[in-house]
Amino acid sequence: MSAMGKLKIVTILGARPQFIKAAAVSSVFSSYFEEVLVHTGQHYDPNMSAVFFEELNIPGPKYHLNVGSGSHGAMTGAMLTEIEKVLEIEKPDFVMVYGDTNSTIAGALAASKLLYPVIHVEAGLRSFNKAMPEEQNRILTDHISKILFAPTQTALQNLKHEGITEGVHLVGDVMYDGILHFSKIAQEKSRILESLNLEAGSFLLCTIHRAENTNSLERLTAIVNGLNACNELVVLPLHPRTLKYMNDYGLKLADNIRVIDPLGYLDMVRLESSAKKIVTDSGGIQKEAFFLGIPCITLREETEWVETVENGWNILVGAEKEKLVEAIQQFEPENERGNYFGDGNSVGKMTKIIQNFGAEIPVRNS
Repeated sequence: MSAMGKLKIVTILGARPQFIKAAAVSSVFSSYFEEVLVHTGQHYDPNMSAVFFEELNIPGPKYHLNVGSGSHGAMTGAMLTEIEKVLEIEKPDFVMVYGDTNSTIAGALAASKLLYPVIHVEAGLRSFNKAMPEEQNRILTDHISKILFAPTQTALQNLKHEGITEGVHLVGDVMYDGILHFSKIAQEKSRILESLNLEAGSFLLCTIHRAENTNSLERLTAIVNGLNACNELVVLPLHPRTLKYMNDYGLKLADNIRVIDPLGYLDMVRLESSAKKIVTDSGGIQKEAFFLGIPCITLREETEWVETVENGWNILVGAEKEKLVEAIQQFEPENERGNYFGDGNSVGKMTKIIQNFGAEIPVRNS
């Protein structure tokens, strides 16, 4: 318990999707808990980090670890060392982590080894592809967490199949909470369509960032060739890692591909909601496309968000040129969108669960 008489939560953030989720969560938590934000620095480019804190009104992090990029081992090890120092200073009641990044597993491991209860937001997601670093991160985090907030019924079943039933709660998806709020603000405030001289429904929006695609010459070449051949205007906010590998591989984009810098969340949501279709390898953007009613073409062989595929609003094309071009030209959802992600009050449910759990744990700090 903090000096204010509130439960203290140290929240570990490091990547764009986590900043977006924190915007929905921290605005509510501030009334009930003392939340200490820790930014690992995993995403450090201003367009991938600072802009989200500014435009989404996320409180500035109390600690910025400035870890930056590197190999998985170097990055995770550096985060572990620095997060442990923060926890020794703050002595929280809980440590909260989001999703499946290196920041997620580093925060969970540091907390677990110091015997602080771990809260995992987006627990139970599985791609069933352990070659993905993200899959390893999410599995390990789930198995050492004390409170697991599952966003969907599928996630709940995944945890049950692995023998994880204690501390598991189906609360819905915090990104759905966020999109309900921020899509309205984006419609009012964003001028990205005007600044890029785009008409709604006249373009495809594409994002590529996952290591399985960027680090593979064969996969990235096939994706670029598919985009070049699709005969559609493609707006491509280019991730710094993707840009690096495209330059390394000598890949060239055709005139129908319009490259722009990475965007803030409000501009990105405005583009998503205005796109004809979305082409992506991002888990978060797959969901946002579904929430906004935009057909999604996913550059992977599997997805954690199986509901979007089963409902017919998301199609998996991997990194095959022909499949990508065909989906861009022909894929159209035939079903009404289902409701798999809660009622938009996930954060309210999370708050009550943490309060109830906190009432049962012994006081560790003053």
